[in-house]
Amino acid sequence: MLSGAEVVLPDRILSPGTLAIDGDRIADIRPGAAAGRPGETVLLAQHYVVPGFIDVHVHGVEGFDALGPDGSVGSMAAALPKYGVTAFCPTMVACPPGSIARVLSEVARARRAIPAGARVLPAHLESSFINPAFAGAQPAACLRVPRPVVDGGAATAGDFTSEEVLRAIELGVPDLAVVTLAPELDGGVDLVSRLVSLGLRVSLGHSGADYDVACAAIAAGARRATHLFNRMPPLDHHEPGLVGAVLEAEEVAAEIICDGVHVHPSLVGVTVGAKRPARVMAVTDGTALSGLAPGARAQLGQEQILADGLAARLADGTLAGSTSTMDRIFRLLVDRVGLSLVDAATVTATTPARELGLVGHGLLAAGAVADLVVLDRAFSVARTYVGGQLMYARSA
Repeated sequence: MLSGAEVVLPDRILSPGTLAIDGDRIADIRPGAAAGRPGETVLLAQHYVVPGFIDVHVHGVEGFDALGPDGSVGSMAAALPKYGVTAFCPTMVACPPGSIARVLSEVARARRAIPAGARVLPAHLESSFINPAFAGAQPAACLRVPRPVVDGGAATAGDFTSEEVLRAIELGVPDLAVVTLAPELDGGVDLVSRLVSLGLRVSLGHSGADYDVACAAIAAGARRATHLFNRMPPLDHHEPGLVGAVLEAEEVAAEIICDGVHVHPSLVGVTVGAKRPARVMAVTDGTALSGLAPGARAQLGQEQILADGLAARLADGTLAGSTSTMDRIFRLLVDRVGLSLVDAATVTATTPARELGLVGHGLLAAGAVADLVVLDRAFSVARTYVGGQLMYARSA
């Protein structure tokens, strides 16, 4: 039993409140503090209890990259509860079909295992089908078009085709949740329909799509946007483009990187106001540099990246993801963006859970899964529970 904290419910804050856990579920939430039995009650005055953070776009943490050696996804899962994450989508940059298959095989094994850290959810693939002009740190050698241009030449040794990438995606559907693509590529809108028919969630990103093409992709079934504002043209009052289409479309849920670097906090607030918390997912776009000190080096796929103290960058200075973690993002949402605790919990947990179809996750309610985080007054993680089991406790 957790007692005496401010409990962040879906519509209000219970202060103080007591939360009882039975097995892997929340058995009861009631007002007031309760002493309980010694050893069975955790007294949490001056703390908050919030739903466990769900990061739907995270490449790595503490030196581990989702595309790293076998075991990397499990190592990410073990490390993430320290930052309040109770579930995550291992996220891959564009990569060869064999790498997709290898990572999805590891994801499948991790999903079948009893959680020894954060829950491993089906993966997120920032696919080979993105616009080279908006690729950022994505590897150019791995980019393809959905409908290949036939030039009469044979593939070079070690090369792979668009169809081979699509085959790897199709074979991995049970352990793949999200595919990011650029709909303006030749065959892009048709690819949206093809992937949606497989039960995948298509996210629009790394794209220069104009407004009409973006709307066509949404009509074809795209229901997400990958790190809104980043690696896409800026919003223009004459040409609203992809950003305008996403802000307008109620059916589209938008990721936004809330590290204070990728998107200015004021624009994060404008986005949440325009789309409402129920249609926004705060993400880290975290890399293997997340949780490491400035100056550290790590891998993002096959590329070496450097922590510059603010974000991750390639050797040429290209922004290559974040070094932030979900606890820092929650803090920024409250302290700098000005969201209420309820709205901050919505965009870091409730909306991601709903968009992934995770029933009973992402909220604090009787009967819900007991994935939750205890934060101190500075919004630092004191404890993380996954399925009612204590996965992280900060030492005194």
